Amino acid sequence: MKLHYIYHSCFVVEADAYLIVYDYWRDNGEGLLHRLIEERGDKRLYFVVSHFHEDHYNPEILGYGDARLLLSYDTVKRRRVPKLLPFISLRPGDEYEDEYLKLQALRSTDVGISTLTTLSDGTTLYHAGDNNNWYFLENEEEHIRCSLDEMEGLFISIVREMQKMSPEVDHVMFPVDPRLGNEMLRGAFQWLRHIRTAHFYPMHCWGRRDEVNRSLEQLRELFRETDFVEIGGE
Repeated sequence: MKLHYIYHSCFVVEADAYLIVYDYWRDNGEGLLHRLIEERGDKRLYFVVSHFHEDHYNPEILGYGDARLLLSYDTVKRRRVPKLLPFISLRPGDEYEDEYLKLQALRSTDVGISTLTTLSDGTTLYHAGDNNNWYFLENEEEHIRCSLDEMEGLFISIVREMQKMSPEVDHVMFPVDPRLGNEMLRGAFQWLRHIRTAHFYPMHCWGRRDEVNRSLEQLRELFRETDFVEIGGE
């Protein structure tokens, strides 16, 4: 299995029999996503969308007639996905399963869902979507609809639910958003304290690649058993 970072919160899982595309918004500068799709041959294609925000959803995915669309319930509603189009609508607690994978839809501190995917060989992948501790110390009213204490409490409750479900995860794709300033690692730190993570991939970085990659050094010092993969790595 290969895990490719595309842009912002988009990743592609490439395996012998399938491609899983998470939260496609834009391709990278080299057109990697489209090349992987065009060269997939008879591999099954999945698109997973965590929520309707425009930086996590591109309507282009509806044009792939052979793709399996695993869409959050709010994406179906807010993006007016045609009812005649075959898709799976997911709410927290829902599951999708076939011969290649099992995908569980989980809660998020923002709209939509986060997802835990278990591949047929037992490999686990968590894609957070917009699940994070959005601890905006400045202009918080522009970003969140609750107090900072309520945000933190909600996030910790979701992490503890996850801990009971899967205390260890192989690959975790998680927001490290530089707009949070000094709190950009707060959610990641709290996640890693509760969930043993083999490989951690930052996302939701708004193109600020170098800044986010530098910040990972703080996490490396604290969580030495985790492999922290810089943006652009594979």
